[in-house]
Amino acid sequence: MRVVVSIGGSVLAPDLDADRVAAHADAIRRLADEGCEIGVVVGGGGVARDYIGAARELGANEVQLDQLGIGTTRLNARLLIAALGQRATLSPATDYDEAAQALRRDEVSVMGGVMPGQTTDAVAAGFAESVDADLLVYATSADGVYTADPNVDPDAEKHEQLTPTELVDIVVPMSRDAGASAPVDILAAKLIDRAGLRSIVLDGTDPSVLVDAVLRGEHSGTDIVPGGTGEPTYWAQGE
Repeated sequence: MRVVVSIGGSVLAPDLDADRVAAHADAIRRLADEGCEIGVVVGGGGVARDYIGAARELGANEVQLDQLGIGTTRLNARLLIAALGQRATLSPATDYDEAAQALRRDEVSVMGGVMPGQTTDAVAAGFAESVDADLLVYATSADGVYTADPNVDPDAEKHEQLTPTELVDIVVPMSRDAGASAPVDILAAKLIDRAGLRSIVLDGTDPSVLVDAVLRGEHSGTDIVPGGTGEPTYWAQGE
């Protein structure tokens, strides 16, 4: 099974904790040991926001701010690469072709940001589409997709399952509201819809949940299921 995992920077490295990075690497390594082709996209998290905030005060323009964010995602990606050792690419891939070539070499393909104006949410969806991934997993600090921002609306309810189109419908108003926190950004949601990507949004704070989600489809997050598709055949084989 070919899987792309997006690990938020606030999940992988909210601070510089080698043990936390190693635990995520262990989960990725276990998936590879089970025969999965694994691509990983790493976000920037709070460190990126700190750099961007400081640079904005210094007068940097939006492209420069995006480039700082991309640089931070690639630093986080290098942390994960260091923890994966010889299982991973030597350095973060800088485009989808480079990332796909690593998969063909049977390496864990790791990348951060790609270009200004595009978040790592969208990079993960683009990567998954480019390699015809069977599954896209967003390991975030949220435990799924809600009817509204649960940090703002106490009545927000979590969806167990959505279609990609329904995901877009939920994310669009969240993206418009100042301060709202969408589970994935609008471009990522639209790419998931366009490509018909089977996806999962879950709380990845405990990296062991990735193993159960990818290998068996067992998790407490939200499934994004394109119409007319069933479970990945890999899940049935594992029963």
